[in-house]
Amino acid sequence: MNIASLVVRAKPEDFPVVEGFLGQVPGVELQGKSVETGHIVVTVEDGEGWSVTDSILKVNLGPCVQGVTLAYEYTDEGLEDQEA
Repeated sequence: MNIASLVVRAKPEDFPVVEGFLGQVPGVELQGKSVETGHIVVTVEDGEGWSVTDSILKVNLGPCVQGVTLAYEYTDEGLEDQEA
């Protein structure tokens, strides 16, 4: 399992375009937004046929997106190989 949280920056007047686009990116879920600061918070989860990295890149290149900050990332890959 891989999960990430992103802060997407956009002009508030562009939020409808950005939110519509985010809804089409695999594994992306809208968590909150602030029109006052121009921030949209999303989570990204991997799934069958796509990776978190692919979805993050797609969000970053989305229409009207001014920038993306990776706020949190978790992976459980490789945990079974570690000793307790």
